[in-house]
Amino acid sequence: MAAAAKTSDWRSPRLARNATGKALSRISRGLYADHYNGLVTKGEPRNNPEVEAVTPADNPTTVDIVDCGDDSDWVKYHADTGKPANDGPGGRRHITARVEKAVDGSWKVTDFAIQDVGTC
Repeated sequence: MAAAAKTSDWRSPRLARNATGKALSRISRGLYADHYNGLVTKGEPRNNPEVEAVTPADNPTTVDIVDCGDDSDWVKYHADTGKPANDGPGGRRHITARVEKAVDGSWKVTDFAIQDVGTC
């Protein structure tokens, strides 16, 4: 998502390689909205994900991940002027994600939630 956000490319094939279901839909819709509104994102988010749960333990097909991501240096700008979009303050946010094993053996994010700034 961070790479696609640099150009607000909601059709990037990289998205479907790493996400599916609700997660892919949410990411694509967000990037399309940015594209429609003439916004791009500069910088990089900082993440330090940790595994919270693995199911089933003996042959995992689902992994729940938790993070306290920081988007302070990941800012939206107007593509035409280069001016900040003033989309609110960045900061540390509690993030949860579910990653599931697909039929082809790959792992993809299927759902995620990002809380408000200051939640971790």
